[in-house]
Amino acid sequence: MPTNHLSGEVTGWIQRLRHGDESAVQHLWNGYFQRMVQAARQRLQGAAKAAADEEDVALSAFDSFCRGVQVGRFPQLLDSHSLWPLLLVITANKSVDLIRQNNRQRRGGGLQRLSGDALAETLSGLISREPSPEFTTELTEQLSQLLQNLDAADDPLLRKIALLKLEGLSNDEIATRIGCVRRSVERKLLVISRLWEQSEGESG
Repeated sequence: MPTNHLSGEVTGWIQRLRHGDESAVQHLWNGYFQRMVQAARQRLQGAAKAAADEEDVALSAFDSFCRGVQVGRFPQLLDSHSLWPLLLVITANKSVDLIRQNNRQRRGGGLQRLSGDALAETLSGLISREPSPEFTTELTEQLSQLLQNLDAADDPLLRKIALLKLEGLSNDEIATRIGCVRRSVERKLLVISRLWEQSEGESG
């Protein structure tokens, strides 16, 4: 989670980017590009790909993000708290698009499913449609609301685990990343799924 100081800097970079300040692009690149590459690498695991594909995906996602901000496409983007979910969604969509392109080139190829737990199924349904600017905006707003619901549960690990799962990490990888046992991750994922299902039921 960003410190308050860094969070304030990110908010300033976003505002400067909205106003056409190209220097903000470099700051955001330095802060987030490698994380986007890692997210793309996780999403592309098991897919036929060239070594540089994850960097190509991250570069395309970052370019789409910058262009989108500059034309006012993401009004819900306010600060660092909402920035990473947005970048993650765009990166995931670009990864799905690349997998689809690869599968179209390889006859009989099918889109890889995420791991089978309830949260992964929910996230798979969210990102498995054909990416578009409108869908990305809609999905980011939905994800932002879901993450707010997790924040309201007063357990900081819920947001972190949800984002790591969206990046494509397995339960074992998440456990290693946050320093706990797999069973703890599975319990948190169950809580997340229930909270999100409850939220969807209330909004339906």
